[in-house]
Amino acid sequence: MIRKIIILLIATFALTFNAVAGTDGELILKKNQPSEIKDCSEKFNRATFAFNQALDGAIIKPLASAYNILPIPIRTGVGNSMDNLSNLITIPNNILQGDLKKAGVNTGRLIINTTLGIFGVFDVAEKMGFSEYEKEDYGQTLAKHGVGPGCYIVLPILGPSTTRDAISSVANFMGGDPWYNVSMKNDTQYFSDIDYYSSKITAGVDFRAKNFDSIENLEKNSLDFYASVKSLYLQDRQQRILNSKKVIETQDDSDWEEIETQ
Repeated sequence: MIRKIIILLIATFALTFNAVAGTDGELILKKNQPSEIKDCSEKFNRATFAFNQALDGAIIKPLASAYNILPIPIRTGVGNSMDNLSNLITIPNNILQGDLKKAGVNTGRLIINTTLGIFGVFDVAEKMGFSEYEKEDYGQTLAKHGVGPGCYIVLPILGPSTTRDAISSVANFMGGDPWYNVSMKNDTQYFSDIDYYSSKITAGVDFRAKNFDSIENLEKNSLDFYASVKSLYLQDRQQRILNSKKVIETQDDSDWEEIETQ
């Protein structure tokens, strides 16, 4: 029981950074304009943010540092497999948003990469002409249907979110995430809750490792790291809702080098 609790804490905290990932999990940074979404409980949010940062320094950052030592082909394969798994949430949201073309393409990518690509380790679908689209989730779907973001909030362990996104995440545990259903609910004899948590940890560490330097530089160069992360998250969410180009901006006036997506 204790082991499961520890794994859950690591897995959910890993999503703190993974929440602002694009299709390939890398960020592009440049200067920004402030967000209009209200920070209704800033004092509480800042305290929670400090707590989450302490957890990052103690757990995720060391794991990401060690992960970056692995050969590039291994890290690429891990990232590909995590992207492939995320299609299980992206596809139903493509359908709910009425984008049947993307749903079809992503379904094709999922089938091809899971089989020919050996559980998504190799992106065979891309070479066969199945273009990769941005990830979608239930928060984006609610936004597409006119639901406002509400207040900006920082959740313990889970990290930055909004009222809408926090509520929408409940859908993952109510049948909206097929991977959760087959692993956590033991719908099959092949997967368990450990598999689910392990995938979340891996996705979070992979993202943290890909953006290791950019996150460190953001903290180093920001006059207010909390405000920079808030701006980063809110702008990324808005751009993903609009399916616009992945450019995330920061509040810092220093000269930033854009981190090009590889």
